[in-house]
Amino acid sequence: MRSVTLYNGVKMPMIGYGTLQITDPAQCEQCVGDALACGYRLIDTAAVYGNEPAVGAAVGQSGIARKELFITTKLWVQDAGYDSTLKAFDTSIKNLGLDYVDLYLIHQPFGDYYGAWRAMERLYAEGAVRAIGVSNFFPDRLVDLCMNQEIKPMVNQMEIHPFYQQIEVLKVMQAYGVTPQAWGPLSEAQKNIFQYKTLVKISEKHKKTTAQVILRWHDQRGIPTIPKTIHKERMTENLNIYDFTLSEKEMEAITAMDLGHSEIIDHRCFCTARQLNSVKIHD
Repeated sequence: MRSVTLYNGVKMPMIGYGTLQITDPAQCEQCVGDALACGYRLIDTAAVYGNEPAVGAAVGQSGIARKELFITTKLWVQDAGYDSTLKAFDTSIKNLGLDYVDLYLIHQPFGDYYGAWRAMERLYAEGAVRAIGVSNFFPDRLVDLCMNQEIKPMVNQMEIHPFYQQIEVLKVMQAYGVTPQAWGPLSEAQKNIFQYKTLVKISEKHKKTTAQVILRWHDQRGIPTIPKTIHKERMTENLNIYDFTLSEKEMEAITAMDLGHSEIIDHRCFCTARQLNSVKIHD
């Protein structure tokens, strides 16, 4: 598995397995177990997903040495704040059945994420996490956080795919040494992406699926991804992207697909802030 090195020296796999919306415990445990058996070593979960115990169970039953795994979880908006972050992390670590996590992220740029970040700096200093970062932070909030804290985020997990390429956002992240990681790298199948003519033409040339072409496009841009599927054959397919290379012309053709906006969620809309702040994961 190829990896990218975060600015603190920690290596993160380029392709991980995402568990968003896999809420049934038995199914989640099976899917994560299948992903690990297929060769995935990065597993991405979050407190708000409600599946940390199932992820932890699958990891524990895998027989894979802990040092070979990269486990990510995320702090929900409800628990932003110094003391509440420490408490939420303790809950997540117990749910996962682990002694530490490899990457802990602030899931959304809402609530007291400054207090949360100070708590995460403490967890990092204590060795409870190997790396800390954020998710869905656009340049204004990312730069503000970078300039006003002792430790800069090591990762910013963002929506990135051919229809929403975040080109300018990526430039800012690069300037501050923050590694991007793409959630929804396959656009959550929006806009019939798997049948998009440009991608189909490229996939036919390389005798690959459109999903493999998209993930290879991400990889050649240097962007780690966390594709999600519940089908084991597709898990294997999503890993098998290193036996072909997209030409410069093909990369440019995919770049031309950029719409410049999300059709999944708008993090700069007041209604998104209201909606996400309203989601409670505990009393």
